Amino acid sequence: MLSVINLTMRYGKRVLFDKINLTLDKGKRYGLIGANGAGKSTFLKILSGEIEQSEGEVQIQPNLKLGVLSQNQYAYEDFTLKDAVLYGNKRLYNAIKEKEKLYEEGDFENDEVNNRLAELEIICAEEDPTYEADVHIEKLLEALGFEASTHLNKMSSLTGSDKFKILLAQVLFPKPDILLLDEPTNNLDMNTISWLEYELKRHEGTLVVISHDRHFLNSVVTHILDLDFKKIREFSGNYDDWYIAANIIQKQLEAERNKKLKEKEQLENFIARFSANASKAKQATSRQKQLDKLDIGEIQLSSRRDPSIMFKTCRDIGAEVLEAQNISKSYGNKKVFEQIDIKVEKGDKIALIGSNGVGKTTLLEIITENLKPDSGSIKWGQTIHTSYFPQNTTDVVTGQMKLYDWLQGFNVKWHIDDIRKCLGRMLFSGEEQEKTVDSLSGGEKHRVMLSKMMMEDSNFLILDEPDNHLDLEAIIALGEALYNYDGGVICVSHDRELIDAFANRVIEIQPDGSIVDFKGNYEEYKEQLNA
Repeated sequence: MLSVINLTMRYGKRVLFDKINLTLDKGKRYGLIGANGAGKSTFLKILSGEIEQSEGEVQIQPNLKLGVLSQNQYAYEDFTLKDAVLYGNKRLYNAIKEKEKLYEEGDFENDEVNNRLAELEIICAEEDPTYEADVHIEKLLEALGFEASTHLNKMSSLTGSDKFKILLAQVLFPKPDILLLDEPTNNLDMNTISWLEYELKRHEGTLVVISHDRHFLNSVVTHILDLDFKKIREFSGNYDDWYIAANIIQKQLEAERNKKLKEKEQLENFIARFSANASKAKQATSRQKQLDKLDIGEIQLSSRRDPSIMFKTCRDIGAEVLEAQNISKSYGNKKVFEQIDIKVEKGDKIALIGSNGVGKTTLLEIITENLKPDSGSIKWGQTIHTSYFPQNTTDVVTGQMKLYDWLQGFNVKWHIDDIRKCLGRMLFSGEEQEKTVDSLSGGEKHRVMLSKMMMEDSNFLILDEPDNHLDLEAIIALGEALYNYDGGVICVSHDRELIDAFANRVIEIQPDGSIVDFKGNYEEYKEQLNA
């Protein structure tokens, strides 16, 4: 359905990928993975025609529909929700709108108007043979949590996360033959991610998706496209299958290289010992020829790098940790939650979950005492020292200071060498530490914030969606760090693999403002809900 031939992309002297040859087949769902900056989004934009490659070509079979997830949440502010979804099929949208306008304003005694109406009717029949577009759109919107009474509301009335849901409905509505999705799970809650997984597994065409959500990739994709070494290697199976296969291949390459290095050493030793010996000179010459032919090869360094995240505690946690009593909060007429009680005990590592907009961030802001509740009280134990990763980290990590100066600004007692080592563990090399904070990408700002939390040595961590902007390797490292951490944790995340890695307690905020408090991991919680 879609092929790339000798595809090369470079920016100046930097080569993102070089001479890629690949054919993507109907019925296969491809997960495109690679380190941040490897060129995943660029590759997808080339496939969609948004940007042009440096060399090579992209071939798409004629008459196939191409669907690309829009990243501009504010492009349809004056559209109704229904029209924004309908716009996913521009030909149908334009025909319907022109037809509506002609029926409102047209002169039906004019043959030109009547002929045009007939032409538009043919277009509508071609694009929507069963005349069920309205029903399909309504079902999509309702599945995404938009009640029928809201379908004619303007896009401008929605929050950012709800706008993104509409963009998902927009790209899925026309059922494109080739579907290209860049980070479709960003800003989605768990229920919506589960819905999306179900929809994508029913996709009959070709799918290429970029995601840092391992659970999502494992659930949806049938093949992995691994962008590394400036090439793309295709693997059958999901992300876990790729991980096993890639590690086996790497170990095989290392074993082969070590074998050749040992052979090289033996040949060099023989030549050194006997090249001056007349009786052995012929054998030494033969060994030299063998040595000249021996291709050691290099073990290519992957563009993937695993950060070393480690949270230490300044002191042990005492018996009293956190008690939130009778917490209520409203914004205007909207009640977020009312009279909720949460008692955190020593050893608790809590996943705070719930649909978008139910108040997870609000609760964290109240717990950290950055926001006052309408009623109720927050009491921290005397032994507790907290570190907070706010949801708006990319807005918080700002300024013209160099990375190490920005971090030292929080505590002048932190030694510069320790700060530099900490940044190094978060994959900032010596040169990269000279960057100004404002020049960092979203993922880099998140790694700087994690560096700050590592330096603080607190015994209680509060994190609001820390996995946003992080690549898969960093998310895995974060999950392991939270699991190994001796202190307490409250973390908001929609990444089920991350939650599974550390949480021993789940608190879910319900749409009505109440909470469900479950002692156990997320898988056990889901089993109880489905029982």
